[in-house]
Amino acid sequence: MSGHSKWATIKHKKGAADAKRGKIFNKLARQVEVAAKGGGDPEMNASLRAAVQKAKSASMPNDAIERAIKRGTGEGSDGVVYETIMYEGYAPAGVALLIDVLTDNRNRISADVRQVFSKLGGSMAEPGAVGWQFGRRGVIVTVDGVSEDDVMMAALEAGADDIIAEGGGWRIMTEPSDVYDVKTKLEEAGIETISADSPMVAENLIEVTELKDARAILRIMEALEDNDDVQDVFSNFDISDELMEAAAAE
Repeated sequence: MSGHSKWATIKHKKGAADAKRGKIFNKLARQVEVAAKGGGDPEMNASLRAAVQKAKSASMPNDAIERAIKRGTGEGSDGVVYETIMYEGYAPAGVALLIDVLTDNRNRISADVRQVFSKLGGSMAEPGAVGWQFGRRGVIVTVDGVSEDDVMMAALEAGADDIIAEGGGWRIMTEPSDVYDVKTKLEEAGIETISADSPMVAENLIEVTELKDARAILRIMEALEDNDDVQDVFSNFDISDELMEAAAAE
C-alpha cells in the first residue's frame, strides 16, 4: 500500500509546476469526457460523478470540467473515441506495475509503453500476471503534522475504514465510492489533505532497499506518467521515507 500513497505525495511536491499541472488537467478532462458518454448529469451517472469529483479535488477549473462533459455528451465533440487498456509489467527488484491507459491509438501507446520498459530496465508482463495482486480502494493522504486523535476522530466520523501513519502525515482508507465524500468531511473538520483517489492497491508489498532500484522504479513511473495516454501507474513497492526522498531528489 505504501507505494501509491508515497508516490502521490512525491508527485504533489514535485508537480506544482504549471506544465505538470496542465498535463494533469488534460488527463482529467479525458476521464470526464469518457465518463460523460454515459450521461451528462453527475447525479444520474456515478462514473461521471467520480470523475468530476476527482477533477475538482485536483483544483481543475469548473469551466474546463463543463467543456469536457459537453464533449462527452456530443456537444463540440471532435469525434475521438477513447479505449481503456490496463497494461502490466515489472520494474527492477521485481516490483509489479499496472498502467492505466485511456487512448485513441492502441498501437501507439503499446509501442510507447514497451519503449519505456525497454529503455529503463523494466519488462512487460502477460495480461493477468500482475493484475490479480491489486484491488481498488479509496485512499486519502493528509498533510504532515495532524495529530492522531484529530485525524482518527474526523476520519471515523466521516466513514473511513482505517487510518495508517504515512511519514509525518496519515493515509486514510475508504471504500472507493466514498473517497471524495470522506475527503470533503475531513476538510470540513479542519484536516488538510494532499491527495484523494481510488487507486488499484496491492495487499502484498515488495520491500525495496537499494537506492539504485528505487531510482530506477521512480524513473519508470515518471516516464510512463509523462505520456498523455497514461492516466495512472499503480505499484506494489514498499520504500522507506528516507530512501524515497533520496531517490526522488535525483
